[in-house]
Amino acid sequence: MSSEKRRARLAGLLYLIVAVCGGFSELYVRAGVKVAGDAAATAGNIAASATLFRVGALTDLVNLVCFLVLGLVLYGLLRPVAAGAARAMLAFNAVSVAVMTANLVNHLAALQAATAGDDARAMLFLDLHAYGYLVAGTFFGLWLLPLGWLLFRSGYAPRALGVLVMVGSLGYVADLVIRVLDPAAGEALGPVVVLPSALAELSLTLWLLVKGLDIQPRPDRVPALV
Repeated sequence: MSSEKRRARLAGLLYLIVAVCGGFSELYVRAGVKVAGDAAATAGNIAASATLFRVGALTDLVNLVCFLVLGLVLYGLLRPVAAGAARAMLAFNAVSVAVMTANLVNHLAALQAATAGDDARAMLFLDLHAYGYLVAGTFFGLWLLPLGWLLFRSGYAPRALGVLVMVGSLGYVADLVIRVLDPAAGEALGPVVVLPSALAELSLTLWLLVKGLDIQPRPDRVPALV
């Protein structure tokens, strides 16, 4: 197995860790404690599951470190295809990591407020975290656009996968726009809007894990851009 294929499979493993850790923190820990419109119940749930909430903060940190390393690994693999697009991909990756890292303060502040018996502040910090997560998700989506283009142009993977990843980039951005303009509609449509993004990332993760990237030179491939 070539070193490039090993690095591509490492990227797949990192993407899987990002999905598992991020999903655990967001969809199980935070979603599991929040009771819409009820600050007392939400704070009570946080306080009752304080250890789980702390674990959620740690899995978020694992998610962020792995996502940053994932960006570096893919940058190294795809930079020869088009250096500018690869830099854009890495920049969006880094911004999303920075926003999510700063946003983790809201997660920990919600825990501190809940254990101190301040129900209103606990709910406020949890809501602020949700907004921060939404903003970070926009950059998380934007990173898929140059990534998909690089996959499409390179031919290192099926070009249909590159197209799917580019289409998936729109889901996270659309989610932010809808939720800002019409929060009620965003709450209802959010899961549907981000579905293409989730499918694109799942497909890419599985492809990287199982197949890696075929980086052997072939005459039908477009020459690399500087």
